Amino acid sequence: MTLPALVGALLIGLSLGLLGSGGSILTVPVLVYLLGEPPKQAIAESLLIVGGIALLGAVPYALRGLVDFRNVLFFGLPGMAGTYLGAWLSRFVSGQVQLFTFALVMLLAAYFMARPLPLKRQEGGRKPWKIVLDGLFVGALTGFVGVGGGFLIVPALVLLGGLPMHLAVGTSLLIIAMKSFAGFYKYLHLLPALGLSVNYQVAGLFVLVGFLGSLLGGRVAVRLPQESLKRGFALFLVAMGVFIVAQNLG
Repeated sequence: MTLPALVGALLIGLSLGLLGSGGSILTVPVLVYLLGEPPKQAIAESLLIVGGIALLGAVPYALRGLVDFRNVLFFGLPGMAGTYLGAWLSRFVSGQVQLFTFALVMLLAAYFMARPLPLKRQEGGRKPWKIVLDGLFVGALTGFVGVGGGFLIVPALVLLGGLPMHLAVGTSLLIIAMKSFAGFYKYLHLLPALGLSVNYQVAGLFVLVGFLGSLLGGRVAVRLPQESLKRGFALFLVAMGVFIVAQNLG
């Protein structure tokens, strides 16, 4: 693996630790543009990497009782089904279409980063069937473009699920891990037909370096202004989104 790719893996973890979300959205561009992987292989590996980092990150929250299993049930399980569906749908489009959709998701993430939703808790919580629909939608997005969706899940759990922020983050990490592994399982059946396979050595190294980066980012985060970080990251996402669109149009 090249040094730029290792730096990319570290940046994925750092952004997760600094911002609580957004790191996974860097994984596909790093795998495609720094390692030269085909888009569909990169999306599959991204799901494994994102799921691994999220699962490791969820353990400390679970041990402290900061995971809401009601929302894991109503949001996470439909999210797994949605992710499987999104991965299945990907067989009908080219890798370029997935990358183009991914770029649009990056721009959406930039909007949420630059102008975050007011995370005011909704009293009484959201009806279970509505949480199920939320999970299906975010899950389908995860499976189709290979992002964890933390920038969508955390606001959904706070605004719609009625969770306090610290509980939403821990719950989100477990949901991201569940969804990502479900999508990865489906891609394992899709890749051989395309003559592709998962590079487990790369994925494992990314999980390790990304997790270490997230620990470092968590320590640094307490010393830096979060709003400035979010705006700076939003600008970076816009630049990356425009770059990916330009590459695919070209």
